[in-house]
Amino acid sequence: MSDLSILTDHPDAFLLLIALLSLLVGSFLNVVIFRLPRMIQQEWGQECRHYLGLKSTAETERLNLWLPRSHCPACKKVIKPWHNIPLVSYLILRGQCVNCKTTIPLRYPLVELLCCFASVYVAWRFGVTAQTAGALIFTWILIALTFIDVEHQLLPDQLTLLLLWIGLVLSLFSVFVPSSDAIIGAILGYLIFATIQALFQFATGKRGMGQGDYKLLAALGAYLGWHELPLIILLASTIGIVMGILHMVMKRRIASVALPFGPYLAFAGWVALLWGRDIMQLYLHYFF
Repeated sequence: MSDLSILTDHPDAFLLLIALLSLLVGSFLNVVIFRLPRMIQQEWGQECRHYLGLKSTAETERLNLWLPRSHCPACKKVIKPWHNIPLVSYLILRGQCVNCKTTIPLRYPLVELLCCFASVYVAWRFGVTAQTAGALIFTWILIALTFIDVEHQLLPDQLTLLLLWIGLVLSLFSVFVPSSDAIIGAILGYLIFATIQALFQFATGKRGMGQGDYKLLAALGAYLGWHELPLIILLASTIGIVMGILHMVMKRRIASVALPFGPYLAFAGWVALLWGRDIMQLYLHYFF
């Protein structure tokens, strides 16, 4: 009996395995969310100094996703492995650094919980299939992009282009869509937002969205195919309008406010992955 057949015959064990794995992945996503924007900022700073002919400065801390070891940003003490267990350590330490008692941001357990719940649902939805593996990677990257964009208004190429290429590779095996749909989806996803942005800038002289949004929609098109793009754009735009109105009401002003669009795209893409066809069938059933 193969390992896959064992998991198929014991779905509860499969979901438990995914839950444990996703908690570990969620912990790693927290590292990505915290470090990747800072790595990019360091790189941009060095490139600017090089372009201006200035001497490179010795950086106080060189970052990558692996080094230096996990440590408290406040006291710089290295976090011991038993103080870094997903969710458990946060609860035991009551959300504080064990050394300096600085409050640990709520984002850390939130990302781990979100990653766990979303991953278990994806695994339950698709079962022991290649689609589950593809959907889990899709989910994890979207979670990282969402939190980075909320905090920094940045959608790193390292993640959006990774998602795009994974979608194209999966299309070679028709995991979600065939290659023709994925390629057209990637092209249209980029061109739709690029065209909208060009028209908006021509009409207003302002930049409405960043190129990261183009690349994220292109990645969603590569993963899910061109036919899911209208649903993704409609759902993301609707959520964005609602959130923008709520933001203006809470702030009690109507000034133009820059809000990240990436989280709405990410959520719409995840909805399209799981229920896109069902939503379209309902729409066609009731309106045509």
